[in-house]
Amino acid sequence: MKNKHFHKSGQAFSRICILILVVFFIVCMLSQPAKFIQQSLNGLTAWATNILPSVLPFMFFTKVLSALDIMPTLTRPFSPITQKFFKTPPISIYTFAMAVLSGYPVGSKMVADLYLQGKITKSDAFKMSSFCSTSGPMFIIGAVGIGMFHNSKIGYILFASHLIGSILNGILFRNLKAKDEQPLPTSNENNKKSAINLADIVTSSTLSILSVGCIITIFFIVIACFEPLLSLLPQSFAFFLEGIIEITKGCLDISTLSNVNLAIILASFIISFGGISTILQSITMLSSVKMPIKLFVLQKLCHGFLSALVTAAIIFLI
Repeated sequence: MKNKHFHKSGQAFSRICILILVVFFIVCMLSQPAKFIQQSLNGLTAWATNILPSVLPFMFFTKVLSALDIMPTLTRPFSPITQKFFKTPPISIYTFAMAVLSGYPVGSKMVADLYLQGKITKSDAFKMSSFCSTSGPMFIIGAVGIGMFHNSKIGYILFASHLIGSILNGILFRNLKAKDEQPLPTSNENNKKSAINLADIVTSSTLSILSVGCIITIFFIVIACFEPLLSLLPQSFAFFLEGIIEITKGCLDISTLSNVNLAIILASFIISFGGISTILQSITMLSSVKMPIKLFVLQKLCHGFLSALVTAAIIFLI
């Protein structure tokens, strides 16, 4: 009875906190409508110019590849590697590679699609999400390294530490098991689920990328609401918190810090953690897997810490 009481009390407290935050955001927007309309436009612009052209094609074509049902055969030779390091099916190598090439949130979308098609179990999906939720080289090397730090070497350091961190994270969570695990369907059932329907693929890809745009726009507004509070904090800590909320703006401000080594390490954590905005994008993709939010956040925190440690080691060695 006590546990139920605490559970209900916790739910009530969470609802009150969410209510207070929502009212706070609405008051901020009503007090300065022009500012927040501009922030919405900034968020939509960032989505339309950076995310839409690079992520949408990957979402479409990776879904087509998954529907072809050929990847399990092509990736079978990697079974000893995936079983030894991650305890996942060989198709996880393909998912990891596409996630690394395309960036957030394509890896999470692919994990969910493979689960829905009956190619992986829920436990596999939980384990794969620990190392298949990654950023890509276009963002890390191009946008952060060259565009923000104006140094390609820093971009390569961040990209290498991000990949190493994701592999270490996959090893760390290799023994995860879902409580309500169900066996994989038979091959006949798999074939039925894998039939290509271009209309469904287009619809699914479009809805997924629109949800990403919505979340990015909302978090541009969230950061603007907290700007007066963040301005009271030490600069490095304020920039770090911005990155915890939204990855792109956080990395952009962190790159301006005078302590370059600290900036690189903080950026490494932010990129691998992904920010609350990116985490919500991924959770949206993983909704069909019923991925526990707490578990996914823990995985991203561990990925962030591991990548930051690798980055610090690389900086120390060179």
